[in-house]
Amino acid sequence: MALIFSDTEYSVRYQKYMLPASEKMVQMMLSYLIEKKGKPFELAVDVGCGTGRYTRPVAAHFEKVIGIDISESQINEARRSTSEDNVLYHTSPAEELPVKDASVDLVFAGLAAHWFIIDKFMQEAARVLKPGGCLALHAFIPIFEIQYQDVSETLTAIITETINVLLKYRDKSNDIMKNQYRELFEAVPFADKQRITDIPVMYQCSLADVLGFIQSIYMYQEFLKQDRDGATEFLQRVEKRFRDTLGESSHQVTLEFHMTCYCVLACKS
Repeated sequence: MALIFSDTEYSVRYQKYMLPASEKMVQMMLSYLIEKKGKPFELAVDVGCGTGRYTRPVAAHFEKVIGIDISESQINEARRSTSEDNVLYHTSPAEELPVKDASVDLVFAGLAAHWFIIDKFMQEAARVLKPGGCLALHAFIPIFEIQYQDVSETLTAIITETINVLLKYRDKSNDIMKNQYRELFEAVPFADKQRITDIPVMYQCSLADVLGFIQSIYMYQEFLKQDRDGATEFLQRVEKRFRDTLGESSHQVTLEFHMTCYCVLACKS
């Protein structure tokens, strides 16, 4: 299913609608790096960077950031969306990082590590990190709440039922996400490590953003690939339910989109 990410049209949609970087998660990574290694922050590598959602906000804190992804279309979209002059992108698998031994301060992956060949990626992270360098992996549980005035329960039921339908098209990576990266934590080869779970994160968004987010989920794209008419009709029904619930002002309301994030943090001794 990871081949879905190689589609150019999907990469454009992913950049536009996948939820933006969480400032809370960025600060958590940076605080951990300050605690364990301290400055200067010279080089960070964003593995599975996709369209650069986390590459760009992290770039402000490092001399140089390299974004790496196996998908050429995601990398092309990342380049189009990036103006920071200290960011470079490479097309490369997570298990073959194109950087020198012991040269990296921070290896991180946002909403990506569940796609990696874990043991090989961990070996690569251990190879490229400096002594005192850190590893940070984070994502979210694929369970969401939408809050708005007195219809929060109905809106949450709609998004929950939508995700439940899409789960038919899930990959094994979905189970790794639901387990809040427990398997990844156990695979980290460093003794100094921790897993932080159940981190609440909230985004303010429009209904168009929510509908775009649904389309940016790989499971919807797999549905679309297998049954384009069925997937299109399904999304239209979902949109109608949302609009009927929100009423005439559905196009202009600001919704609260709630999710639960988690992260694995580790330091190379």
